[in-house]
Amino acid sequence: MKLSKALKNMDMLLLILSAILLIFGLLNIVSASSQAAVLKYKSNLYSYFYRQAGTIIVGIIISLLIIKTPSKSYKILGPAFYIGVLILSLMVSFSSFGASYSGNNNWIYIPKLGTIQPSEFAKIALIVFEAMLFEKYHKELSSDTISSQEKWNAIGRVLIVGIIFPFIIFMQHDMGTMLIIAAIFGVLLLTSPISKDYKKTAIIVVLVASLISGFVILNKGSGLSDRQSSRLDFFNPCKNYEDGGYQICNGFIAINSGGIFGNGIGNTKQISYIPESHTDSVFAIIAEQYGLIITTIIFIIYALLLKSILNISARSKTIRGRYICLGIAVYIFLHILVNLGGLFGIMPLTGVPLPFLSYGGSFTITLICAIALVQRIEIENRTMKN
Repeated sequence: MKLSKALKNMDMLLLILSAILLIFGLLNIVSASSQAAVLKYKSNLYSYFYRQAGTIIVGIIISLLIIKTPSKSYKILGPAFYIGVLILSLMVSFSSFGASYSGNNNWIYIPKLGTIQPSEFAKIALIVFEAMLFEKYHKELSSDTISSQEKWNAIGRVLIVGIIFPFIIFMQHDMGTMLIIAAIFGVLLLTSPISKDYKKTAIIVVLVASLISGFVILNKGSGLSDRQSSRLDFFNPCKNYEDGGYQICNGFIAINSGGIFGNGIGNTKQISYIPESHTDSVFAIIAEQYGLIITTIIFIIYALLLKSILNISARSKTIRGRYICLGIAVYIFLHILVNLGGLFGIMPLTGVPLPFLSYGGSFTITLICAIALVQRIEIENRTMKN
């Protein structure tokens, strides 16, 4: 399919909203990263801006390939991508390529290219592979005329694919990413075509296995780091300022000082006191600079974007399309919820980036590709014959 024809059949609202958020996030990176770029890393003021712009370009190039590739080919590409990401994840844990950052052992170092985070790609790999399994084994999962053995063979494949990544990422001490991937799988499992009685049993099996695994790992001392444990006390961050609460507390100050109209672009005082101001806490810098009105508009754009994805899922003409879009909507929503929930002090701060607005290579590429997957499904919705 020609790109011009593909563009004509895309969801234009989703395309425009995604572009607005990406451009706004990219421009905001300059002020949000200035402290880290100049003072911490002795680099150029625009270094993070250039890196993020390069990342966006890479993501767009990959997205063009996704948009031109029929989703029926995911029967082969889905499992292949899943296995590739799984190999990278195992390399992080069991080879010298693995690198640690902020207590999370989930980075892989590639000489002359830098680092990538396989756990970010794992989210999309899981969504696509599960969607393909739901389609391939739809009869076995949903029909009451299929034997119990055949049904459990299909359910077993769904469960194995769903639990591998959360387990590996838990071992890498990345609690935020682990919870998001587990939640994505949980939603896909709850909405799956698995018949009701079998679905209840499958959910119980997953919960029991998760509790036993968590108990064994924690007893062996491979659970939360001291830094992560300190973040569990998130109810009164300013009272616990010196021991884990300083990031949230200074985020509160930045958000409150922004008021209704903000202090103006570049006029942020709290950037000197907020760690990871261009990644985890970028929303606090945005609120301080732009104020309540702009941040409210951002929330509205997020809501419209998620609604667009869910609408595409609802009108999808294939099982794979329906679950790919649903999984991606859940993926984006959870990132928003966990990032802002931690920043607002209603849940532990876990270092999860905010969609479209946070700086980050692997996450940004994955997010752009996720939107491209949704657009590919919409193209097929509009061009596929009934």
